[in-house]
Amino acid sequence: MRAAGILLPLSSLPGPFGIGTLGAPARAFVDFLREAGQRYWQILPIGPTGYGDSPYQSFSAFAANPYFIDPALLLADGLLEAGEAEAFDWGGDESAVDYGALYRGRRALLKKAVDRLEPENEGLEAFCADNAFWLEDYALFMALKEENGQKSWLDWPDEVRLRQPAALERARRRLTGPVRYWKGVQYLFRRQWDQLKAYANEKGVAIIGDIPIYVSPDSSDIWAGPELFQLTADRRMAAVAGCPPDAFAADGQLWGNPLYDWDYHYTTGYAWWVRRMAYACKVYDVVRIDHFRGFESYFAIPAGQATAKNGVWRKGPGTALMNALHQNLPDARIIAEDLGYLTPGVKALLAHSGYPGMKVLQFAFDSREAGDYMPHNYVRHSVVYTGTHDNTTTAAWQADAVPEDVALARAYMACGEKEALVDAFIRTAFASVSDTAIIPMQDWLALPAWARMNTPSKTGGNWLWRMSPKAASPALAKRIRTLTALYQRLGD
Repeated sequence: MRAAGILLPLSSLPGPFGIGTLGAPARAFVDFLREAGQRYWQILPIGPTGYGDSPYQSFSAFAANPYFIDPALLLADGLLEAGEAEAFDWGGDESAVDYGALYRGRRALLKKAVDRLEPENEGLEAFCADNAFWLEDYALFMALKEENGQKSWLDWPDEVRLRQPAALERARRRLTGPVRYWKGVQYLFRRQWDQLKAYANEKGVAIIGDIPIYVSPDSSDIWAGPELFQLTADRRMAAVAGCPPDAFAADGQLWGNPLYDWDYHYTTGYAWWVRRMAYACKVYDVVRIDHFRGFESYFAIPAGQATAKNGVWRKGPGTALMNALHQNLPDARIIAEDLGYLTPGVKALLAHSGYPGMKVLQFAFDSREAGDYMPHNYVRHSVVYTGTHDNTTTAAWQADAVPEDVALARAYMACGEKEALVDAFIRTAFASVSDTAIIPMQDWLALPAWARMNTPSKTGGNWLWRMSPKAASPALAKRIRTLTALYQRLGD
């Protein structure tokens, strides 16, 4: 079935609390999507952000970001009092997230709400019981991070870094209050999230979530499950993730994430990955797996290197992992982010998985990119984008790309010299044979480079953009719906 959707991170929603939240602005955007004839709302990972404020560097593969909890809903539930949220400074620029202001204020505000939960709250107790497999370690991990001045777990005292049982038991007794807080905020998020997702589904909108293939080096996942990763005997990373040098980055990209011990995962039947995907499929309607090609082969860089130049390719789990997912999660709806260096092996794994891959129109006209991103090469079982969160906006692409690439795009899409390429990109994506077309909200608004979400390998200045409160207008919804109907993507 042909359908369409919009890519807009939760953090980019407008609102008075410094960052997008799960309250009224989120529901208003769902209403906008319905009016615009869109079947999908794609977001970025919702995990608690760590280094560089990146949603792809989270303190947990399972936890959610407390920043997204909506204070107005907490007020309605009697967990906050009038004026408490407004007493904090959430930043003075409504077009950008101020993560520093959120860090300074959100913890104190949410603590008020958690403290007002009944000591034996049935909802909280049930949530903790259902999620104990990750929540117990996560809550203790975050409490220990606070106790250790927010240092990485790699720099904690050995007794807790190495998880000596007696030391962990002492920590649990010592940190009862902080542990309850971290469990409480996860419960409050999930309660608000479930309400929002139910609202979206009632309106005919499915939420596409996004999970990073790797976990953060400073995460409860690696601290609590060291056997899952390639570590030294002292639980330091033996090698880290990244990608090799190419036309976009002469030194390659050094991500620094821990690499999986795929031999160990094989002995468990890939139990951790099955559990992770099962959990994601409960949270979202559709799950996009970032860096899918890493399942076929992954780039391993020796720990301690300054660049990715000395990395090597190693074989990933391949079809064995896909088979485990198929067997345990036969109804999972998954999108494979199959961008990057695509070998015949990666293409074969994608075909074996049965998951739709991604097509990015900006890549089609980039002379540095050797790929099959031209629309005449697309297949129906795919998802087409004008660009992703890692691309500049299409309006900025038109302004900044080399003239030859812009000329090729205009010629291919029969776009006149005085016409804006962003409109041609959207129409071409909608006209393609791909079953699903996802357009970033920045492109519907024809925004320039300042609205870019992320520049890979750039430190600082990412993940900031927020949409103007009046941007998702009735006029824009009507325009989007007209194009969606024209290209038979209403999904009726």
